[in-house]
Amino acid sequence: MVTLYVTSSCLSCRKAKDWLIKNDIPFKERNIYNEPLSLAEIKNIMRLTDEGTEEIISKRSKTYQELKIDVNQLTLKELYELIQKYPSILKRPIMVDEKRLQVGYNEDEIRKFLPRKVREYELYELQKMIN
Repeated sequence: MVTLYVTSSCLSCRKAKDWLIKNDIPFKERNIYNEPLSLAEIKNIMRLTDEGTEEIISKRSKTYQELKIDVNQLTLKELYELIQKYPSILKRPIMVDEKRLQVGYNEDEIRKFLPRKVREYELYELQKMIN
């Protein structure tokens, strides 16, 4: 099951939600302001990143800039506490399942959440069109 971490005012979050619905992908939606991330959820997101904090922390966010911190200088414990206290520093949306992480809405990259059979079928259909 996909978990979609969102905020209510986020256009990319609405696009991701619409895409998941359109493609019949079961998901649970979590507003990170109404339901702050648990320590386990933060650790899981970090475990799935390729680029660490660069992938999930929005250095352009107003909150991040006001805090005047360098996340690279924080211990993991301090980073987790910071995310829990200031969820607005996270890039959005964040989509996660058991094996995959998608940060932000990207029409091509989000397709990795489609079941393998669907992706294989679509590839087969594209190859037929080309040949």
